[in-house]
Amino acid sequence: MSGRVYASILQRASSYTLTLSSSTPFQYAHLVVFPSSQPRPANICHFSSWGTFRSDHLCSRSDESGNWSQRGRHLSTRQDLDFQLSRVQINSILRSNEQIVSVPEFDGRGLSGVRKFESNQLAANTPNEDRRSAATCLQTKGMLFGVFDGHGGWACAQAVSERLLYYIATAMMPKQSLEELEKCMEHGRPVPPILKWYKHHADFNYRESASLYIDHLRVFWQELLDSEEHGEGMIPLDALECAFKRLDADISLEAQVPLSNDLMKSTAIQVAFAGCTACVAHIGTDGIHVANTGDCRAVLGVREEDGSWSALPLSQDHNSQNQAEVERIKAQHPPSERDTVVTDDRLLGVLMPLRAFGDVRFKWSYVTPEITYHRLRPQDHFLILGTDGLWDELSSDEAVRLVGEHLSGIHLQAPVSPSERQLKLGQMHELLLKRQARASPPLDTNGATHLIRHALGTGEYGELCQERLASMLALPEDLARMYRDDITATVVYLNADLARPHHRASWETT
Repeated sequence: MSGRVYASILQRASSYTLTLSSSTPFQYAHLVVFPSSQPRPANICHFSSWGTFRSDHLCSRSDESGNWSQRGRHLSTRQDLDFQLSRVQINSILRSNEQIVSVPEFDGRGLSGVRKFESNQLAANTPNEDRRSAATCLQTKGMLFGVFDGHGGWACAQAVSERLLYYIATAMMPKQSLEELEKCMEHGRPVPPILKWYKHHADFNYRESASLYIDHLRVFWQELLDSEEHGEGMIPLDALECAFKRLDADISLEAQVPLSNDLMKSTAIQVAFAGCTACVAHIGTDGIHVANTGDCRAVLGVREEDGSWSALPLSQDHNSQNQAEVERIKAQHPPSERDTVVTDDRLLGVLMPLRAFGDVRFKWSYVTPEITYHRLRPQDHFLILGTDGLWDELSSDEAVRLVGEHLSGIHLQAPVSPSERQLKLGQMHELLLKRQARASPPLDTNGATHLIRHALGTGEYGELCQERLASMLALPEDLARMYRDDITATVVYLNADLARPHHRASWETT
């Protein structure tokens, strides 16, 4: 959280005083706006510290020069804020979308590179604009995982989460398998399944658009059949790039062609004019391919020889903080636009991510993913896929440490250094509080839930702060997005045994 959040509220309602009410059912507090000239109702909650912020931030105003003043402040910084969410309510909110799936070591087609995965989502937007996908490739080998962050609505993220994994899996299929698919379609027989999906009970599908999606997937595999180079199917790297580009092209096309069904046509237009970022991992027995477009992120959790955890990034954020990406964007525009194409850290002053599906108003060419490959090693234990809502709150190193310590149950503490031995009593007490916070036992069995809980509820010393967590979860729908983003996290636990030396010889012959 930053002070800019409060500034954005005050810019919208600079002549109002914000107070808190706890009169709603289940005692969820919500913000109520009253003109400063009116007296406040008696049934308001009191304020306490909210992370690093105090109640006076909510009541400040700005003068014409933009400087904040304390005029009209009605609330004391010493008053306590009590959102009154119980631990049961907090856990219910955090765990409502969690998922845990164990994968057999032998999945019916051979060894699996994945032992299990854990996933969770927490919405800030209403409805949630994040999506997630997970599936096993049935016609080839490996598993696919994806996280998708929508903008301009959830329509594009929804469509991409349903379709992209099919395009990737189809591109990897050999011609013989594609021919079987086509024969089944021609003769009206059941089509062999391409993917085994792992769905959460709350997952939604565009049922009205299913026939359109199947038709365009079929056109895709027909073109692969016509290609003399396809043969045994694409390797994961080529399949990922091809699938990203082809799906984005289909999204654009579907918004332009006539469709008989009005609902289908409306959906196609919404999908194309909205947008979404995507980070997808294909995990085989030998290694991990990650395709990323936008500011979702993939991070590998590595266990070092001393037992500590380190983060190995397998993707780069495509936003204005990535200077190489900014230069790529500028190079695609005329010299006269170099100073305006990225404004206020956004593409054309509007979009935060500099690559995305959809967004047909902003691009002519189709989305291009950035793809990385990592060969599995014995020290590689898990992969974290997260939308930017997670990474806004946690660094990659913090996320890996949290999952690593959650997995192993071991909280390594560095020895007290000579300089720390010279600390004064108060400073030593603070150091001990930080060390004690790191050793607290986890409250969740799900690693993704563990991440989200710490992302929103970490206090000053790294401890879980019940008050902060309650306040973040109790924000009403119309204000939650001002303080945090939708968060999606998937933690994939790898089968490290496959990376041992006795397996490596078989990899190098494939």
